[in-house]
Amino acid sequence: MRYETKLIHTGEEPNLKEGGTGDVVIPIHLSTTFARKEVEKPTAGYEYSRTSNPTRDALEKRLAILENAKFALAFSSGMAAETVLLLTLLKPGDHVVAFDDLYGGTKRLFKVLKQSSGIDFTYVDAREPLNVKNAIKKNTKLIWVETPTNPLMKLCDIKEISEIAKERNILTIVDNTFASPYFQKPLELGADIVVHSTTKYINGHSDSVGGAIMLNNEEIYEKLKFNQNATGAILSPFDSYLVLRGMKTLHVRMKKHEENAKKLAEFLENHPKVSKVYYPGLKSHPQYELAKKQMRGFGGMISFEIDGTLKQAKKFVESLQIFALAESLGGVESLIELPYLMTHASLTEEERKKTGIKENLIRASVGIENTEDLIEDFERAFRAI
Repeated sequence: MRYETKLIHTGEEPNLKEGGTGDVVIPIHLSTTFARKEVEKPTAGYEYSRTSNPTRDALEKRLAILENAKFALAFSSGMAAETVLLLTLLKPGDHVVAFDDLYGGTKRLFKVLKQSSGIDFTYVDAREPLNVKNAIKKNTKLIWVETPTNPLMKLCDIKEISEIAKERNILTIVDNTFASPYFQKPLELGADIVVHSTTKYINGHSDSVGGAIMLNNEEIYEKLKFNQNATGAILSPFDSYLVLRGMKTLHVRMKKHEENAKKLAEFLENHPKVSKVYYPGLKSHPQYELAKKQMRGFGGMISFEIDGTLKQAKKFVESLQIFALAESLGGVESLIELPYLMTHASLTEEERKKTGIKENLIRASVGIENTEDLIEDFERAFRAI
């Protein structure tokens, strides 16, 4: 089966054997525990839903397909996935090289681990692979990147950075949430592990919080699965069902997200009240050629700076009618926010300034509504300022 077909059928193959019910959609298995006839033989391998659950198992099979991976695990949130991953792979005194432009929640988690476990983090501009190479120490265990980054849409060369890491027996982890697995597959470019917030594009309907890890290394997978069970950081059966349902339309949604985002980015680039647009699908993006090289599409996320102050930026987002003023991204509905005051508010003023997150920066998650309606909504907000 080809990719789009697998997204619909993997994990939900109807059971047509004798005794099977032929469900086209897998049931939501809400049972917390599973009875058995014999003490030493769990029924169908199931014992307790924290350890494994039929609905979550179906989801994890499909999550693996998303990134063409051998293994996948579904977590209660993207941050839960990152926490278990770091606790599994690192010990006190280890070092991580990370992209300087990361999701604010990820940086917040890194701060917690530094304070609690003595893990050291070095942030570099990973757009230049040499910066990553030069930051590696004897105790470096991981290289952690997002590409495109949140919120400045910076890209890094996954293949080149992964090669640098492999030469030194270091693991490369890529947060692929912004691009989505439909437009980018880091494992195929040499990365060792991919992390996702399934809350975003994978589920795509803003009604389930979740996270995922995809990888090919069986030894690491078994350690992650053990620690996930130990910490209880699992996705519920109902959320697993929602993500399974959402994934079926990923390829259709992503095409429309990109179509709308590209037209909106072009509109913004030519608007007199916009000083800068960040979108990898624009030829003006400094890494446009790299985007074409390692992505099969440019995604639905745009950031831009209005030619004005924080007060005007607030007025702009508060004047929109179709774009909802809200954090998160990747849903079918369009969302908009101010990173300076919202998603990246936990960073210090110095950290925001160093990264380039300005007061007048606006981040938009472009939905799948009518394109002209979205442009008109922006025009209405521009008139308001």
